[in-house]
Amino acid sequence: MTGAAAASPAASSVSAVSDVAAGYGHTCAVRTDSTLWCWGSNYLGELGDGTTTARTAPVRIGTAATWASIDAGTSYTCAVRTDGSLWCWGNNFRGQLGDGTTTSRTSPVRVGDGTTWASVSAGDSHTCATRTDGSLWCWGFNRFAQLGIGTDPYYATSPVRVGTATTWASVTTGFAHTCAVRTDGTLWCWGDSTDGQLGLGGLSFRDTPAQVGTETTWTGVTAGYAFTCAVRAQGTLWCWGENGYGQLGVSGTHRTAPVQVGTATTWTEVRAGFDTACAVRTDNSLWCWGNNATGQLGDGTTTHRYAPTRIGTGTAWTSDFAVSFHICGFRGDSSLWCWGNNANGQLGDGTSTQRPVPGQVVLPA
Repeated sequence: MTGAAAASPAASSVSAVSDVAAGYGHTCAVRTDSTLWCWGSNYLGELGDGTTTARTAPVRIGTAATWASIDAGTSYTCAVRTDGSLWCWGNNFRGQLGDGTTTSRTSPVRVGDGTTWASVSAGDSHTCATRTDGSLWCWGFNRFAQLGIGTDPYYATSPVRVGTATTWASVTTGFAHTCAVRTDGTLWCWGDSTDGQLGLGGLSFRDTPAQVGTETTWTGVTAGYAFTCAVRAQGTLWCWGENGYGQLGVSGTHRTAPVQVGTATTWTEVRAGFDTACAVRTDNSLWCWGNNATGQLGDGTTTHRYAPTRIGTGTAWTSDFAVSFHICGFRGDSSLWCWGNNANGQLGDGTSTQRPVPGQVVLPA
């Protein structure tokens, strides 16, 4: 039964994961003991183990046991520790690590000396993060105004505050656009809108945050390569932007404004990758759609899907999962499962063999 087998108690305890992130060809996870593990591509140091050696199985990053949350960009990674400090590593060609340089790093480097970082989102070449005071900060590449601070500078090597608002709840970064939800339930996007990924009804870029519609019931948003998806408090799911692979969950061409995906009102969380998206429903079932060239939809095929397709029959998927050309998610027993592209060992099973159905990742004790 695809994606439905329960993990054994021994495997589950070894693999207990609390957060997972997927880059273009690498994966990282924070275990329930707050240790950090990464595997897959490491060409620019995105694993953070001090080398540029690819890994087909999980390796522990450093000795710290204070990691809280993590996100992966195309070829870099950022994470927040339990003390509120922020760390990044990997590709830094456009200053996306935020350490004041454009030097790539093979081990985690601290972003400033702040201890109030709440969450971080790593895109292709830009990064944004929220602080506990509700402020929003971005850095890295700004060619398409994706930092939300105007078109200057071309790139920023250290965090720059976006406006003066202190009501930012969450933020997400795509290839060259950014979206965020405020505490009042409003949704805001900025940056590139070549395919309508800002959801503002047109194809013009915005260099500062612009509100998407007038609704005040948005609870979460996720940015893919050139598209965006979000959920509302009523449990409805909405997507907009580029739709070449069906990543909007509907048929047709690109959309410049939010379009509802089906009629279900049971969606709780959605995540977008390059041209693929996945979402969890209230019954803890997992659904994916869009690009399936490497089996990342987990349905046993490589057929692109223009509507959400259920992954197996399991109802134990949590709201914490990561989407790229491979997908990883964990279940209620904290076991971690990955599938899709594995050219760089990003599935963590010791091989480089593509897998079109979920397989469990066992982290070393």
